[in-house]
Amino acid sequence: MFTTAALAAIMCIGVYGLFAFKNKTNGVTYEYRQFSTVESVVAGGVGRSRMVSTDSKGTMLEKDLLNFYSMMGINFGNVVNNDKIIVDKINEYTADGWELYTVTAGVHSPAEGKGGTGIFLTRYLFRKAK
Repeated sequence: MFTTAALAAIMCIGVYGLFAFKNKTNGVTYEYRQFSTVESVVAGGVGRSRMVSTDSKGTMLEKDLLNFYSMMGINFGNVVNNDKIIVDKINEYTADGWELYTVTAGVHSPAEGKGGTGIFLTRYLFRKAK
């Protein structure tokens, strides 16, 4: 079907493609920084919601967030408040030269039958070239 020369050419092109299109970092190394938000979905607003991070010395910093639920149910004003605090923190990091690299979100709730409790956990990972 193919001649030996043709097969050799195809293999060379394939090997070239593996190296030519490889993601190159040009020797750049990064440092990373992260903050996390823990937002409570405990009914009645009795849960604890926080944004946690560390400063350059490794000291933990906490900022209160509002719970998603109040006594009347979901409180959209609290959601908007938390969004503003989170975006302000993102803007603070990016103004300091950090790039928002990835966001990871998860939900935790206890075993079935114990509804009305749980948390949303979101991690914001930033990086900056060294």
